[in-house]
Formats: sequence, structure tokens, C-alpha cells
Amino acid sequence: MIKRIAAVSMCRNDSFFLERWISYYGKILGYKNLYLFIDGIDQKLPLRAEKINYFQINHIKLNRLKGDRSRAKRISEFAKELHKRYDVVLATDVDEFLVLDPNTGLKLNEYLSKNFISSSLSALGIDVTQHPTFEKSIDKKKSFLSQRKYAFISDRYTKPVISLEPLNWGSGFHRVKGKDFTIDPNLFLFHFGLVDIKILKNKHKNNELISLGWNNHFKRRYKLYEKIKNQIPVEADQLFEKAREYFKKNRKFLAWNKPSSLKMPDLIKIPIRFKGLV
Repeated sequence: MIKRIAAVSMCRNDSFFLERWISYYGKILGYKNLYLFIDGIDQKLPLRAEKINYFQINHIKLNRLKGDRSRAKRISEFAKELHKRYDVVLATDVDEFLVLDPNTGLKLNEYLSKNFISSSLSALGIDVTQHPTFEKSIDKKKSFLSQRKYAFISDRYTKPVISLEPLNWGSGFHRVKGKDFTIDPNLFLFHFGLVDIKILKNKHKNNELISLGWNNHFKRRYKLYEKIKNQIPVEADQLFEKAREYFKKNRKFLAWNKPSSLKMPDLIKIPIRFKGLV
């Protein structure tokens, strides 16, 4: 029996990823099971907005840290209400896509309908990155994973985005307050914030974001474009299980319920079986 599954997110000034978020999760879960907070009455509605549940809210200008906390609190409270009608609630940013390993032979909604013993599930974080030397700008009309071959396995995006009962997420959905995490062996969270250098550069030019404290974040992200030039990628399937075990055993010093940074080669070639899924 397929369980009722909802997906929820919040977005401001980001139609590029949002339209794909709606299309991807809408096809898997059903468009009427998508819930989107549009941050600002000045924002244009995305394509297919009429198919989903959206709430256009007044924008409150907050710095990056306070903004992340406020967003996590709002979506946590909203997800608690959704859990009165849904068995599973996914909370992601609009550039994050939960993907099931095709080797399972199941669809994502079928897999999430299994009986799990934890209150939440984390997917292994895959931070997809454009190779500045070998890969062209992204073609919006084509799938991302048909155009990108490289990614970093990331502790930051190994996030408990799947709630199986009401809970409270921390900033950016990077942890569940007061609870440990469970990394699922077959789920991946593909993050596409670095999928195109031009998109990141355009965000870096956004004066509103810079004034709210995003400058250092962008600088840290740029470093990955340099890192990819000087690191030899490894075959991903050789690293996936090792990374899960490492993240399970090694925690951040000041945050026991977050995985620590990976202390092993982290640049991978994305397995061909994922090509075209997002």
C-alpha cells in the first residue's frame, strides 16, 4: 500500500530550481501533495503553481542565520499539521532532490511507503558541481544529471529531510532537534546549487543576499570549483557505503546530531544509472 507523502519547501527569487522542484516531486508524489511557501508578495508565481498548494507570504528581511532558523521553524510547524493527513513529509530546499537508487527496482513513493523504525531519515548528500574545464553551462530543457558527471559527497547535504512523525528541524533542515539521524542505505539527496557557475555568480551579485550575510557562503562554495580541478574523482560505488559509515560514527564537535566532514576522497563520478533522473 502506498502511503500518503507530502513535500514542502519555501522559495524566494529562484524560479530556475523551483520549476524543476515542482515538476520532479509533482510527478512522483502528485502535484496536490506539494506545499510551497512563496516568500514575498512581490514574487511571481512559478509555472504550474495552479497545480500545487502555495502560500504567498509577506517577506521579512532577516540575516542568513535568522532567516534559516525562521524558515525551519515555520516548516516544522506546518509539517506537524501535514502529519495529521500524511504518513511522510519531505522538507527540502528547491535545489535539493531526493533520489532513490535505481538498483532497488522501486519507485521513490513505493520505497518511502515501507515501515521504518526511526522518526526521520537522512539521504546521503551528493553536491553536484559543474566541472569548469570540461562541462558547459546547463541547458534548462534537459535533465541536470545528463549534463553533469561529478559531485562531492557532502556531510552538509546528508540531511534528515524525511520526517516519519512530527518533529522540529534545525536551520536548513540539517538536523532534527533533540534526535539522532538515520542514514538510509538507498536514498540520496542531490544538491544542485553548484550545477552552473553562472547561476552562482548571479546570486553573488544579488545585493539583498549580500546585505543579509551570504557573502562568505558564496566564497566557500566557489572554492569547490577550484577543488574539482585538482582532485581525481573516484568511482562512487566504492565510496557510498564507506561515507555512510563514516558519517554515522563521526559527529560534529558542537552538534552531535550532525555528521562530521568526510576525511577521505570525496569527489566522485556520478554512476551512470542516475543519468536523467533529475
